[in-house]
Amino acid sequence: MAHSTLLEDYVFSLYQSLRISEPSQLTIDLISRRLGVEVEYADASSKTVHAPQEVFILIDRRLSPEKQWQDFSHELGHLLRHCGNQLSLPSPFLKMQEWQADNFMYHFCVPTFMLEKVEFPWRKQEVISKIAQTFNVELEFAAKRLERWLRKKEELHFYSYLSNHKMHV
Repeated sequence: MAHSTLLEDYVFSLYQSLRISEPSQLTIDLISRRLGVEVEYADASSKTVHAPQEVFILIDRRLSPEKQWQDFSHELGHLLRHCGNQLSLPSPFLKMQEWQADNFMYHFCVPTFMLEKVEFPWRKQEVISKIAQTFNVELEFAAKRLERWLRKKEELHFYSYLSNHKMHV
């Protein structure tokens, strides 16, 4: 992928290693099975559980399927990219890990390499709906992911313009 971030490259490689290339394959069941990650559902907040002999992801069964997918991706971000239990971390470090897990979640739920293959309608609200339906995420989540993707495209365009039109001061 040209001009991809390290996180986009990581998500792309992870999905390649799991033989996942289509949005229809983005399911908790398939991904957790291929990763060998235990997932349990309960009437409790979603979290990664560090039990004495095992680590598993607990998903709140009261949530919508879209929110469960988003929570799974957030918790998977912790599991794959962080180590240990967060309970003993200083507050700033905990906030950083939560930001990282959220960032991972947006890219894992709606991978850039899949997003760039989607044929979009003309109106922005229809694009948001298409992302939400295609990737099984909430509308608000789809809108935020679209904004992040468009902002990155604008930045690439801006820096490309600058490098091609050397500014004289």
